[in-house]
Amino acid sequence: MSISRRTWLILVVIAAVLVIAAGVTVYYFVSQRVAVLPLIGSGNVADVELPDGFSASVFAEGLSGPRFMALGPDGVVYVADRGNSRIVALPDADGDGRADEIRTFADGLEAPHSLVYNEDEQAWFVGVPTGVVRLRDTDGDGVADERETIIDDYPTGVHNTRTVEFLPDGRMVVSVGSGCNVCEEQDPRRAAIVVYDGPDGSGERIFASGLRNAVGLEVHPETGRLWATNNGRDLMGDDLPPETVYEVEDGADYGWPYCHSGDIVDPDHGFDGACDGVGQPVVEMQAHTAPLGLTFYTGDLFPADYQGDLFIALHGSWNRSVPVGYKVVRLPFENGQPTGEVLDFASGWLTPNNTATGRPVDVLTGADGALYISDDKGGFIYRVGWGN
Repeated sequence: MSISRRTWLILVVIAAVLVIAAGVTVYYFVSQRVAVLPLIGSGNVADVELPDGFSASVFAEGLSGPRFMALGPDGVVYVADRGNSRIVALPDADGDGRADEIRTFADGLEAPHSLVYNEDEQAWFVGVPTGVVRLRDTDGDGVADERETIIDDYPTGVHNTRTVEFLPDGRMVVSVGSGCNVCEEQDPRRAAIVVYDGPDGSGERIFASGLRNAVGLEVHPETGRLWATNNGRDLMGDDLPPETVYEVEDGADYGWPYCHSGDIVDPDHGFDGACDGVGQPVVEMQAHTAPLGLTFYTGDLFPADYQGDLFIALHGSWNRSVPVGYKVVRLPFENGQPTGEVLDFASGWLTPNNTATGRPVDVLTGADGALYISDDKGGFIYRVGWGN
């Protein structure tokens, strides 16, 4: 079968585009001295390093890109198993510290990232790239038999994770990341936290803006205030801007794309006064560590010094000459506010030769008082307990 001259021309153009794209990619990584080694290869069980007295074990394995976790009304750990397009339950009925099974609660979901159970609605709310899906198990058989799309018009592309949370007054909030590294967005819901009057998705408005990619949302169990992690922009070097954690104020602007971390004017979009009046971070951390999920420890298994503290999962860098992150850190808290510096808590996912066995995504206080950590590179859920 002969190929026409027009078809040959199209094939040549496609090949040229692919070569140019590959060249640009290689140039970017070389010019930015990016360390891509941690991202290459499949994950393995990490040799998790912890403070004295703590121990780590694999709670569940064989998942595909597990992201955020939440406790169900039954005290069971549920996980957004993103690579398998499903929500799964991980019961541990015998209490041996390992999931008895991986039970599919709902499948056929588009890239689910987060989930939260609403007691009043007796339903799960799941964040997917285009919005929020509500799931119910009306017959109590452990499988969702009712599914409804609450929101389905979020813009997609680049930062596609959507984190859903409920405020103490019943309002629903959803974080929507930017559609770029740094740019002026056309949709105000981008690089923002959106709030709704309730779980039906009505009364949409912007709760907070200027947050490039606020992946993690968590409500403080005592103050009821919303806390968020935020991933800063790239291409400002190895150490700028710092990653941040915010106690989010309703109506606040946190600066992106004009200002970063409260006081750093953007070199591309900034201007004199760009940081005037922007919301300030409570915590700053090493640039490019990629803070994602966070949890306030509410159990009683850990020693008293750890109770009430904030734990944050650092997914790890893809854009730094020397890799950073790939661990879980702890921020001491008292009376609803930090009392010290960010401390390493669980590490070991990044080996001495800069190979990552895994990438922590989320942290969760379990019903048993243990701390659970999801790893989307290795497909594991780890359980951190106290003592033997």
